[in-house]
Amino acid sequence: MAHKNMLENGYDKERAKVISTYLALGVDRLADFGSSLCMLNPTGGRGVVHTFGRQTLQMVWDFAESNPFLAEAAGWPTACEKNEKWIGHASQIPYNSAVITQSSAIALPYPNDFFDAVFTDPPYYDNVPYSYLSDFFYVWLKRTVGDLYPELFSTPLTPKREEIVVYDNLAGGRKEANQFFENMLKESFKEIHRVLKPDGIVTIVYAHKSTAGWETLINSLLDSGLVATGAWPLNTEMGGRLNANETASLASSIYIVASKISRQPTGFYDNVQEEMKQHLNKKLERLWQEGISGADFFIAAIGSAIEVFGKYEKVMDYEGNIVRADRLLEDVRHIAIDYAVHQILHNGFAGEISDLTRFYVLYRWNYGEAKVEFDEARKLAQSCNIDMAKEWNRGSFIKKDREFIKMLGPQDRQPEDLKNSNELIDVLHSSLVLWEKGKRADMVKLLHKSGYGKGEAFYRVAQAISESLPLESKEKKLLDGFLAGKERLREEVRKEVTQGRLL
Repeated sequence: MAHKNMLENGYDKERAKVISTYLALGVDRLADFGSSLCMLNPTGGRGVVHTFGRQTLQMVWDFAESNPFLAEAAGWPTACEKNEKWIGHASQIPYNSAVITQSSAIALPYPNDFFDAVFTDPPYYDNVPYSYLSDFFYVWLKRTVGDLYPELFSTPLTPKREEIVVYDNLAGGRKEANQFFENMLKESFKEIHRVLKPDGIVTIVYAHKSTAGWETLINSLLDSGLVATGAWPLNTEMGGRLNANETASLASSIYIVASKISRQPTGFYDNVQEEMKQHLNKKLERLWQEGISGADFFIAAIGSAIEVFGKYEKVMDYEGNIVRADRLLEDVRHIAIDYAVHQILHNGFAGEISDLTRFYVLYRWNYGEAKVEFDEARKLAQSCNIDMAKEWNRGSFIKKDREFIKMLGPQDRQPEDLKNSNELIDVLHSSLVLWEKGKRADMVKLLHKSGYGKGEAFYRVAQAISESLPLESKEKKLLDGFLAGKERLREEVRKEVTQGRLL
């Protein structure tokens, strides 16, 4: 109606179209703040929190209704105000206007060697169902400006068949979905290679915590002909978001810089592996000094490894097998774990702890108290020479909950699972339980009997775990209380040793 009225009143046709488009975006914003999935704003401000508090449509127990006519209730006046700010911001771009086109990532409407630079932020594997979420806005835009953009709104809902994401509901299940994602991502990278000038650069942003997601990205990149020349982690995620509080989420994204340059023909994996190890050790040192930690540290290591691996058209072992991303990631994990353990334990003590304790320390440092998908935890355990299935069956700190793995702290473990164990992490958990209950004599006897009480490695492990946990953690509080009397405790253990000799 607004578009029709503007034309009847002599508005320029393109101007009327632009104004109608901005008004339609205001209607979309009104829907975002006016759905039955909105809640009261717990921090005050405008009355309600919009529909998309996270990257999904969440379930709510009760909803808040906003008044669409009031600015204070995130109504139409607010939507118009936001539009004005966005228009003003976009208008600050000087001189050249931008040209925006919509096309498929695997069929760009540009000639060969056209762009000096390409920046792309591809879908993160299975993180977000973009097209399904877009339907929330699409249905309103189709009704308000669908007739102005018939080429964009020809379907009842957003097209999904060719979207480059991993949807389990595709025919063929997860395996078929993974293959589809990898193939389509490869084709999109090939298209970037085609339109990029010979001396041009491309920046690829990626932020997926699973190695499965990284395998598909790396294989697609290697097959496209683009050569990675650099990779850096940049802090892009909000630490307080709901997903970060519940799961082992990343705080940063990896920015991979690649070029359209010639690659070396064939690299033999033994040589490439050694080159990669030397390169990674330098990069890991810098990452550590810059404060990159946990899951972000391992993901940044993957980005750095691509710089070496991607220089070759193909990498082979001496048996003639082509080495792909899965083997690369396994080696990167080993290199990064070895480095991280030495740093976490402040050097010199990594060789004094068992594989099981090393796994516990790394899990806490990497994921804190969050649950982790089974396959990710299995790969971390495998890098520490641990068979997780055997461990959770014997009542260890490893707990399987459907498709997730979680590490149990001392407060969650059963006394019978800790009894008579001489594993360092079990002795530490037993000591923390005894400390909390005030059974100091029993704790001293345990540390004497196990032999851990007089050594530095035991206390260094306790300190490392404490440093990996948030302030509100029950386990951290137990550890900090235990460590506060460390010197006195070691003296008591020494006396216990002396008395045992006299007897």
